[in-house]
Amino acid sequence: MSSSTPSSLPERIELRGEGLVLRDWTEDDLAAMPELFDHPDIAYWTPIVSPLDDAAARARLAKARQLRAEGTSILLAITLDGGAPLGEIMLRRAPEGTEIGYAVGPAHRGQGLAARAVRVVAAYAFEEWGVDQVILELEAENAASVAVAGKAGFTLLDVPLIKGEEKGRPYELQTWGLNRQ
Repeated sequence: MSSSTPSSLPERIELRGEGLVLRDWTEDDLAAMPELFDHPDIAYWTPIVSPLDDAAARARLAKARQLRAEGTSILLAITLDGGAPLGEIMLRRAPEGTEIGYAVGPAHRGQGLAARAVRVVAAYAFEEWGVDQVILELEAENAASVAVAGKAGFTLLDVPLIKGEEKGRPYELQTWGLNRQ
């Protein structure tokens, strides 16, 4: 294993590609988080806390740093130029495999940000973590995320649905995969 495996994640990460800069969240981003993530569809489809107020944004930043320190997950702001965050991309070791997750603020949708960010993070996982496959776990009814999976080159895997409950509602997740080229 290389020194960049999840057990020893770098303290700072910035990924560039596809017209994006994916960078660490900072205290300067706290004010933007509610605008990006305090939205009914993000509350419905993702585990992101809702309502997402200033205190929840601070807790989210602290949790992102804790997960990085533990070597389990990377959460990065999706930006065009390293400036204002437009959404978030996550890469984590999950029991099912190396998983990518994302959320794009409602005002920034329709620009292909999620699919581009997913491709950049997948390339990072292949190159730096040495994995052979990355996965997305999506609800079939989440048409926007299913479209992102297709645009990013993922295919639906023939594996059992992941069933659970989040925020008081049951879910069934499909697993989509992208293999190293």
